[in-house]
Amino acid sequence: MAPAQLSTTDRLRAVDAWWRAANYLTVGQIYLLDNPLLGRPIEPDDIKPRLLGHWGTSPALNLVYAHCNALIAETGREFLYVCGPGHGGPAMNANAWLDGTWGELYADDDLQRFFRQFSFPGGIPSHAAPETPGSINEGGELGYSLAHAYGAALDNPDLVVACVVGDGEAETGPLAGSWQAHTFLDPVSDGAVLPILNLNGWKIANPTVLARIPGEDLTAYFRGLGYDPIVVDSKRVDDDPYAVHALFDGALRRALASIDDIQAAARAQAERAAAGQPAGAADLRPRWPMIILRSPKGWTGPKEVDGQQIEGTFRAHQVPLSEVRENSAHRAQLDEWMRSYRPEELFDADGNPVGIMTTIRPTGDDRMSATPHANGGRIRTALDRPALDAYGVPAGSTASATGTLGPWLAALITKNPSTFRLFGPDETISNKLDAVFDVTSRVWRAQRAVGDEHLAARGRVTEVLSEHLLEGMLEGYVLSGRHGLLNTYEAFAHIIDSMVGQYAKWLESSTDIDWRAPVSNLSILLSSHVWRQDHNGFSHQDPGFLDVVASKQQDLVRIKLPADANTLLAVAAHAFETTDRIEVIVAGKHPEPVFLSLEDAVAHADAGLGVWDWAGTEQTVGRVDVVLACAGDVPTVEAVAAADIIRQHAPEVSVRVVNVVDLLALGDPRKHEHPIPDERYDELFLPGTPTVFAFHGYPSLVHQLTYRRNGHDDLHVHGFLEQGTTTSPFDMLMRNEIDRFALAHDALTRVDAGAHAELLDRLSAARDAAREYAYSRGEDHPSVDGWEFSGWPQDPSA
Repeated sequence: MAPAQLSTTDRLRAVDAWWRAANYLTVGQIYLLDNPLLGRPIEPDDIKPRLLGHWGTSPALNLVYAHCNALIAETGREFLYVCGPGHGGPAMNANAWLDGTWGELYADDDLQRFFRQFSFPGGIPSHAAPETPGSINEGGELGYSLAHAYGAALDNPDLVVACVVGDGEAETGPLAGSWQAHTFLDPVSDGAVLPILNLNGWKIANPTVLARIPGEDLTAYFRGLGYDPIVVDSKRVDDDPYAVHALFDGALRRALASIDDIQAAARAQAERAAAGQPAGAADLRPRWPMIILRSPKGWTGPKEVDGQQIEGTFRAHQVPLSEVRENSAHRAQLDEWMRSYRPEELFDADGNPVGIMTTIRPTGDDRMSATPHANGGRIRTALDRPALDAYGVPAGSTASATGTLGPWLAALITKNPSTFRLFGPDETISNKLDAVFDVTSRVWRAQRAVGDEHLAARGRVTEVLSEHLLEGMLEGYVLSGRHGLLNTYEAFAHIIDSMVGQYAKWLESSTDIDWRAPVSNLSILLSSHVWRQDHNGFSHQDPGFLDVVASKQQDLVRIKLPADANTLLAVAAHAFETTDRIEVIVAGKHPEPVFLSLEDAVAHADAGLGVWDWAGTEQTVGRVDVVLACAGDVPTVEAVAAADIIRQHAPEVSVRVVNVVDLLALGDPRKHEHPIPDERYDELFLPGTPTVFAFHGYPSLVHQLTYRRNGHDDLHVHGFLEQGTTTSPFDMLMRNEIDRFALAHDALTRVDAGAHAELLDRLSAARDAAREYAYSRGEDHPSVDGWEFSGWPQDPSA
């Protein structure tokens, strides 16, 4: 019988069979080494020596999956399943086994191996990790499922993302912020997200908040957030599985009908407007459906163990029967539990699904475990990147780096109207990327008022003051095959420290899985950075996100510190070309000197670092007495200015200037593939020659990267010393000893302090005078603020 012809009774019988099979496979993964189909009573040697995994959330995950499958098989709808309670990984694996996807991707796995390898040395992880077909959300660190779901739905108009949110997960800050994401979902061009709250009532050892508030308050809460909650409560039918199937089937169909109505109305209105016909007012804030599924934690598992209630309590969270090898009563209880699913009705001799459940088994890419939206590299297309030539600025001029990037991003959006998005926490204009608003708007599906700017029902910019939500939406967008950029203030990137760390773990694991196709880079632009947050003060001054990123697998991350506007263009264009990396770019928004022509900037960015002959005096003197290295826009200005001071006042000293764009190129080539070879490092930094390094961030990071390099004892790093306040820009530099006078003083001291004693005194006096001027006048001295390099007539690359 074709799926579309199934009667309601047969459809629900099929759903129940699928659910029982998935529950059986879930339990088997947690417990069994052998005897996967229970051909004999369970024996001690059949049991894993260490019982790892989470049972409690899995029955509800399997229930939702089974019902979504029935709808897919019946209607052909595109579904993506996002598993918020990722510790229910065995449930996700079980459904991939039943779908047939597991066998296609892991052809050597029979059912015994499938059970054995779960949470087992040399096997697969316990969560919905990259090894899990159909997953884009591991759910180890909770809170990101709904953001990932909304990101995947963007620009996927035919996709429904069924996102199961754990009620414990719902207590996290990121998840709480994510309920607002429908404000940025366009029912015309985007898909739909169907949140399903798994309200089983318990976390590891105590109740969840949402489970312990009155039902009317719960639904009122979600209505206030803009949703239409549909409640399925198993208690209303005494936890009878078949009756719950009927309730959930009706709820899911009602939710899908509501989604269809919302999208159809919006799309018809848009078509009329595009045709110049009377369109009527659009519903800017449709009330999207969600489902609240209230069911017992550990449903269908042991009711009691050793006289203690298990099902429906926190004790069902992980392993309900923990002494199965040693305790014959527990072993018998496990045997009874697993046989309660009637596996003989569900599987053939090889563990393949049989019987009525196969009538709701989707095929090909329709399977949620095989959808390309969960393996986005399969459907990723390269961006059509604008040529840089029209966007560069003349060398020797002054320009805002991000202000220069903005028009290029606007062109990128124009050329890629459905595969690139810009995300930011209300800082796109502040970070000088406002040129994008010449070609697009902020997407905004809520009320508007007179005076609003750049808000529209659809747009390519998403702004909301939740870095977690933005990062999650970007991750979901990238993992489902598209491209994007998050721009934010540098100091507040720390809000997503652990989130980016989790993504790095996902990326590291997925690159080792041959069926996971490469995805676009996760690109993050940090601006309004530490050296130009003098006006906002200490709270806004923190470059430590770089340390977080650098601690990850360095072949999968990049940290780019472009020195000027043209170099920012070059590194940004490159970030949108490569794959399977986290790209962090730091660039200021204030006008700074443009040191390199666009052509030279592209070559320098490709090299990652190099000697700036024009900035030093090496060619003039014919030897190198000291290396002035720099990384970051403001530190580069100060290093070049320091070299200029030495050129003018100590011309006998030979200075080499080395600029570093690609910070991790300094790392250890014995540990990672990306860093430059030792031979190249030695050519640049000349072991035995003192190197004074002006660095954007904390000095310890450069020392960590270079500790095994030759000449490390000759390396002296200046950077942020955690000396911040509200002050002038140059005073910020002086407070942290990274100003030009301090750099020149350190360089000359390490060459020959005695020979330059008078100049050293003058440099100290210059610092004192600069500070006194700022403290008395409230601004920096014009000689500092308006400094111009004296080493070239016009073009530094000439």
